[in-house]
Amino acid sequence: MGDVLAGIHATWEFESDSVLIRFERGIRAPKLFQALRERRIPHEALESVSLSQGKRGTVVLHAVPRPGADPLMDAAAGQLKESCDPYRLVLPAERETLAEYYADELRTALVPYASKPADRHLVDAPGTPLNFKAYDGRAAFDGRQVTFRWFWTGASSEKWKAGDQTFPVAALSGVEWRSPEVFDGHLRLLRRDADDGSAQADRDPASVVFGLGYGPVHESLPFAAAVLAAVRGGGGASIPLQAVPVAAGRRDPADIAERIRHLGDLHRAGLVTDDEFTAKKAELLAEL
Repeated sequence: MGDVLAGIHATWEFESDSVLIRFERGIRAPKLFQALRERRIPHEALESVSLSQGKRGTVVLHAVPRPGADPLMDAAAGQLKESCDPYRLVLPAERETLAEYYADELRTALVPYASKPADRHLVDAPGTPLNFKAYDGRAAFDGRQVTFRWFWTGASSEKWKAGDQTFPVAALSGVEWRSPEVFDGHLRLLRRDADDGSAQADRDPASVVFGLGYGPVHESLPFAAAVLAAVRGGGGASIPLQAVPVAAGRRDPADIAERIRHLGDLHRAGLVTDDEFTAKKAELLAEL
């Protein structure tokens, strides 16, 4: 192969052992496509290929990845809208014959074990560092550890008591991503040494919660995929298996003052004990 098939919002370049998907970055393209930019999909990562009629005079060339082959689709767990599926190429109906030709070529290239789950990720995860703003904090990932820094305006008292968190990749067993486009959207880190999933996300220090305008798909899903790929690839295995507080450093005094004010509100409301208030206040002051 080696030819190019240009569709709506994406172009597929057919190579001898893979398909290089380049996503359009125009204003009408889904933001997830703009964030991904391009992806190389090895033939062995594909389970099936189909061509079907689309809407309003279009056809759709659709490749389905094998379970376990693509960290992005594993993290999405079937929650992506059809229009945001990076494996769908929408084409004008007049290109149907050409699309059928490439669909047949891809089917021929599928490996004999295409229907079986992959034993490793075959598609690269989004690059790091990555970060995004959730409703109750900011999440950051540098390839070796995930950091959550809580916002005083959104974080629950449980998260404030726990403090900002850092989780080495080696301490994690997986990631749970629930789309911000549905109720109770969140990103939860699944830890090896904890009974994850029992606490509500807004009370779990290993989770950040989404909301209107917070944790959008094009930011939080690539983040989740990158963490999942690092966990499955064994990244950071030399780091101790525990979640540890974020190292203290010099912070904006105004930010510290706001956080102490919020801590005082929690204390007056009876949500924080005297000892917890004193200890946390001293911790915040030490960051100045």
